[in-house]
Amino acid sequence: MADPVAERSATIRDGIRAGLPFGAAAVLLGLSFGVVARPVMGPDGAIVMSAFVFAGAAQFGSTAVLAAGGGAAAAIVAGVLLNARFLAMGVAYAGSLRGGPLRRAAEGQAVVDASWALANRGGGRFDRNLLLGATIAQYPAWQVGTVLGVVFGDAIGDPKDLGLGAIFPAFFLALLVEEASTARARMVALGGAAIALALVPLAPPGVPIIAACLAAVVGGWWRA
Repeated sequence: MADPVAERSATIRDGIRAGLPFGAAAVLLGLSFGVVARPVMGPDGAIVMSAFVFAGAAQFGSTAVLAAGGGAAAAIVAGVLLNARFLAMGVAYAGSLRGGPLRRAAEGQAVVDASWALANRGGGRFDRNLLLGATIAQYPAWQVGTVLGVVFGDAIGDPKDLGLGAIFPAFFLALLVEEASTARARMVALGGAAIALALVPLAPPGVPIIAACLAAVVGGWWRA
């Protein structure tokens, strides 16, 4: 049965509905971040970071650097490396933005992994309303999760003891399954995974993920 949303232009409400499952995951991920970040940067720092950064991979990566004794500059570099993927995602989505520079810049802040994947129609086309709505469903969930983790961190203890450490990989796996609908996409996904896994024990945090993007570059050349 065809997806009715995929056959027409979606509404913001459609995007919110599509983003709700990822919003539920964002609550748990945010909770994990609040627990691990509070001892490193304090409760206020953890909450402010979630409010202004809103990027789980970058926030966890930066916090890990700080927890390991790294300085602020090293933590920022780790966060930038982990968020570098948004440059390519933003370029791909740019044609779907509307209005002048300020409006386009504001709407561009809604580009997050799950929303970008949900809104991707293929062929360089994105459903703007679907992306905006999906992010609307996730942003407050991430903030609520962070606050819960900060407030109840002592009672929660180590997130790994509750199995919360598996949520982040499962989150990206769900996106991968959604996107890997063709043989080319599956080859790119497997190639990227192989590159990342090979570099994890050798390279600094963030580098394996960026290097894995080489698989997408090769996949683009193959398509051309």
